Amino acid sequence: MMLSMPAGPKRFSWKNLYTGILEGLKVFAFYLAVLSLFRIFFIFWMSSYMGAGVGSHDILKAIWRGTRLSMQTAGALTLVSFVPGFVLHYVWPRWERKCVLALNGVLLLALSIFYVASFPFYRQFHANFNQMLFTGANDDLYALFVTMVQQYDLPVRLAGAIVLALGLLWLLRAFLKWDFLENLFDSVHMPRLVRWLGRLAFLYFTYIVVLLGIFGGSLGWQTAVNWENAGVTKDDFLNEAILDNVQAIYRAYNLNERMLACNGLDFTTDDIRVLAAKLANKPADTDDLDVYLTKEAQGAQVEKPKQVIVIISESFANWPLLDKYKDIPISHGMRSLIAEDDTDYCPTFLPNGASTVSAVTGVVTGFADANLYLTTMPESFKEPYPTASAPQMQKLGYDTNFWYAGPSTWERIGAFTQAQGFEHFYSRGDFGDVPGSVWGCEDEVLYEKVLAGLDADTPSFDVILNASNHSPYDLDLDAKGFDRESVREALPEDHQQDEELLKELGHYWYADRELAKFVKEVKEKCPDSLIVIVGDHADRYNIDKTPTTYERYGIPFIITGKGIHKGTLLKDSAGSQIDIMPTIYELIAPKGFSYMSVGSSLTRTNRQGVNYGFFITRQAIGKADTVPLVPESLDGGAAPEIDQQAMEDYINGVRSVSWWRPKYGPMLDETKLENR
Repeated sequence: MMLSMPAGPKRFSWKNLYTGILEGLKVFAFYLAVLSLFRIFFIFWMSSYMGAGVGSHDILKAIWRGTRLSMQTAGALTLVSFVPGFVLHYVWPRWERKCVLALNGVLLLALSIFYVASFPFYRQFHANFNQMLFTGANDDLYALFVTMVQQYDLPVRLAGAIVLALGLLWLLRAFLKWDFLENLFDSVHMPRLVRWLGRLAFLYFTYIVVLLGIFGGSLGWQTAVNWENAGVTKDDFLNEAILDNVQAIYRAYNLNERMLACNGLDFTTDDIRVLAAKLANKPADTDDLDVYLTKEAQGAQVEKPKQVIVIISESFANWPLLDKYKDIPISHGMRSLIAEDDTDYCPTFLPNGASTVSAVTGVVTGFADANLYLTTMPESFKEPYPTASAPQMQKLGYDTNFWYAGPSTWERIGAFTQAQGFEHFYSRGDFGDVPGSVWGCEDEVLYEKVLAGLDADTPSFDVILNASNHSPYDLDLDAKGFDRESVREALPEDHQQDEELLKELGHYWYADRELAKFVKEVKEKCPDSLIVIVGDHADRYNIDKTPTTYERYGIPFIITGKGIHKGTLLKDSAGSQIDIMPTIYELIAPKGFSYMSVGSSLTRTNRQGVNYGFFITRQAIGKADTVPLVPESLDGGAAPEIDQQAMEDYINGVRSVSWWRPKYGPMLDETKLENR
């Protein structure tokens, strides 16, 4: 039996192409409208979960942000029926509409079920769909089913979802049958030129819609909205409502995959006991890791400051501070600060990992990067780890605050830092409508908010994470006063026309300037303050196309404030982000103060650093996973000597303890690895 098809010329006519694409656009518009209306009703019906002080402006911001994000969802849902429908449109047009309605009927039923379920889910977990979906899938399914029937009226809700889906399918069918637009560009009374211009405009409009669907309401990845950066309001409920149910399930899937990937490292409990003992310089006579992690401060080295501030600066590499690059005018602020009498600087310092989240976990928990995604692990949300910075600073009498330029939903940073003991968390949603990129508000805005929140008479520990020095590098540098031509002239000749590099260097210049300005203002307002500055990571851009390992990965460690002087840090100090807090404890804590850490102080003992892939000393840097270790000189000269066994023990000690303790707890017990 032969399939009936349109005649050749008609089958590939403009009219056929136009109507096929138009049907896809209608489905996209329908899904976008449905998802947006779902969100609006959810916010209205669940409005009692909104916090105090939420206004109409915040609600409108959430609705608009959510609509942009749902363009991506609508695009994905549209593809499910558009691809087979478009094929049938050409080869078997009689079945096109039936196929489109059937596929969308299934999708609308699923959407309706998710939507109806999201209301009791939020009431139970105070969140849109999250990892509990996957936790529940591993639970007693029969008991779960009985609970859903008895407590959550499953039959009634399911019936309501079916009725909702049937109503939506009827509306979609009516919308697709509405043929006002089908003949828009085929009027015989329309001049040919107008017809062709209209067709070109339609194709361009389709292209724009495709981009919006791919990039979540944006025309490129630089400003794309996704589930991680969507939460821009000051209210947790609204941030959750921004995610449509499909995006929330996608978030849950991503976070669950990250958690499942946390396999850690391959050490036996005997290995860890010996390595932890060497790390702590104690006998290997206990299976309690916390014994090896416990230290006693040797006595304050400075008068106890009122404010302790740790600034984690986005992509703030160390290479612009090297003498080799002193003539490139992008680091004047930090160079001037380092030259001050009340400042010391360690140029041999490593980030905890290759991304910002590793820097956050290093400072917040005190653990090194050990193939554990701490911001997704359930263990991280039960209670603060004993090495966590905030509770230990509270023991020293400080209020604890975490300030982030971006949305609280990024990497679950708001929930994570508070679960790890920070009393207060502030993010872009708390700052109102402020200038910035998709990653966060501008540095000057963040610092202004922090400065306003500091009280010279109230002891506080503040961790600040900024975001301006981050792609897409979209600051208006000219408006900020960046002298582009001076930087251009200082570059090697073969780099002077590299406009992208100039833009990147301009963002470093801006981060440096605002950081120096903030430090000065803090010292004026809070003269009894101690400030630590580090980069979150490097390895984003260099002037050299083949930079040395040191130039590529090194970040600065700068400490400044009352009582600090040249020589506060060991002259041969080196370290990584897990050594920041021990350095602070040993500077300010009284003799005998008990604290817990994996790292150690750069003022007392620490002369090496290690991270996910590298080690560093004052003379050498190298990959941490080669056997034997191959040290490179910092300046590309002759390779220096290192104590191979001592460095291997240090690397393995830091990694093994940072793997076992957050994942399995304090006691070394081989049986915990049986089902790994």
